[in-house]
Amino acid sequence: MFDSDSGEAGNMISRELIELIYEAASIQRWNDHIRPHRGFTELDKQAHKMIFAYVLAKFEEDDRGKGVDWKRLIEGGIFEFLHRIVLTDIKPPIFHQLMAEKGALLNNWVLGRLEEKLTGLGGDFLGNMEKYLQQEEYCRLEKKILKASHYLATNWEFKIIFNLNASLFGLEDTKAKIEDEIEEHYELAGVQKLQLGKKTSNFMDMVGQLRFQQRWAQTPRIPETSVMGHMLIVAMLSYFLSIEAGACNKRIYNNFFGGLFHDLPEVLTRDIVSPVKRSVPGLDELIKGIEQRQLEEKLLPLLPSAWHKEIKYFTEDEFKNRIFKNDGVRFVGAGEIDREYNQDIFSPLDGELVKICDQFAAYVEAYMSLSHGIRSRHLAEGHQQIYRMYRGSTPAGFDFGYLFDYFKPE
Repeated sequence: MFDSDSGEAGNMISRELIELIYEAASIQRWNDHIRPHRGFTELDKQAHKMIFAYVLAKFEEDDRGKGVDWKRLIEGGIFEFLHRIVLTDIKPPIFHQLMAEKGALLNNWVLGRLEEKLTGLGGDFLGNMEKYLQQEEYCRLEKKILKASHYLATNWEFKIIFNLNASLFGLEDTKAKIEDEIEEHYELAGVQKLQLGKKTSNFMDMVGQLRFQQRWAQTPRIPETSVMGHMLIVAMLSYFLSIEAGACNKRIYNNFFGGLFHDLPEVLTRDIVSPVKRSVPGLDELIKGIEQRQLEEKLLPLLPSAWHKEIKYFTEDEFKNRIFKNDGVRFVGAGEIDREYNQDIFSPLDGELVKICDQFAAYVEAYMSLSHGIRSRHLAEGHQQIYRMYRGSTPAGFDFGYLFDYFKPE
């Protein structure tokens, strides 16, 4: 892994990669249109896109019997996310035209820009990204799902933009182009169902509200992050560390989507900050109970019943290590998954990993604001407290210490 004394690295996440990911929180979308103040960043769009991708992929498996390679789907989503950050200054119509005419050259340039940031990642991440961008046949189904998800997330934004910019010249052309791209993906069962505007579409609308829920709402920050964007960061960190730990495919899948959905109930309750939860004994447990009841009553009915067990597996006791054994969920201690249950058959999920990625994301959010000169008691105390809690830690065999040292208090 990482030897802090020698300074040599094996498989590890670079500081530069983490900083690049957070750049997406500052990239404003539709910035030549009237738009909401919050929720239209590239980070939020990419997070929404990955939830669309989950829905489309599940429908392909259930309705069409297709075999989705979920690890490749997750990787592909991260590849496209990083690719878009590097090329962020190009307006979408120009971007698509350039990719059509000079795609191979642009892809090589992007890979060159990312090489140093990605070299330390395990699982041949950089090599897989090169294949993903350069080989048309590589992950064909997963690419199609991600492309459809991209346009569905764009269209979700555009419907809001359209209402605010009704008289703007060229808006009808933009509308037609987005609709044409979605129509190109009608062969996907999930696209057809979402376009009906029924319950699954309502689920995606509700999830979309997490774009507008600000984290650290009690203090100004730069960059601001939403609950939605935060969920994607936790998911990506969980993925990188799962690969680093040699996790089986189902564990990788569970850790990524466990991270992506870990704050899903907050669309119903809003973000209740930790000091409030800890202020009264038993309050945190009471809030959890309310969240789960609301999830079952309001969100789960919007999804196919066959998915309910998995969504609950992702969101109930989200920070506990768990496996599926003897037709039930079983909680396990630190390190047990590595020693005994790192097999697809047990459907392992590292809840402790998701928790620390959640805490690390908050830690970096605080650091970013402090480094920009935005100071408050909440940010400074939160940053120092989290560092003291996790510096040098290796819970359940995961090495987190070096990550926290990247952004340690001065």
